[in-house]
Amino acid sequence: MYRKGSVPSQYINTFPLPGFKYRHDWVRDVLGDILRRAGISAKKEAPVNFLTDPMEGRSTLRPADLLVFGWAGGKHACVDLTGVSPLAGLRESGFVAGQAIRKAESKKVDKHAKACADNQHAFVPFAFDTFGSLAPEAIRLLTRVQKVVHSSCSSTGGQGFVFNRLGFAIQKGVAAQLVARLPAILM
Repeated sequence: MYRKGSVPSQYINTFPLPGFKYRHDWVRDVLGDILRRAGISAKKEAPVNFLTDPMEGRSTLRPADLLVFGWAGGKHACVDLTGVSPLAGLRESGFVAGQAIRKAESKKVDKHAKACADNQHAFVPFAFDTFGSLAPEAIRLLTRVQKVVHSSCSSTGGQGFVFNRLGFAIQKGVAAQLVARLPAILM
């Protein structure tokens, strides 16, 4: 076992650092847990067959981050998460609060909504930024989940549970990325 700060040089930078995928997966897992605790049936990394290319016989798009069963008028909903920096695209048009997540949400809709609709599924883009801001569709999803939690919970203390827990998950993901990049001498 190595003492703190005494990791041999051949092991430095060989461990994977928490990155964008870590934060994405962490927020997805927490959202999935929130849905489960609210009694909403969902599956993580759900393969959806309509996102396959019949010519290649393999998936051309990633599976749905979360597939929420019976979400919109009896239709299943494909939830696709994306995390962005609020400063993304700053050079192009200057800083406008919320612009990066709205743009990310719009790109997800352009990419996946038609395929989902063609196959009787709803599509929910879930865009968030590293400061914890949420895009409008993510807010709608969480507000609906919050109503389910509130209606099934007798205590009034749980009113902010969904938003607080998800906000904490986003912050924890960002913190893990920052800590992983600290030089070993500072730890």
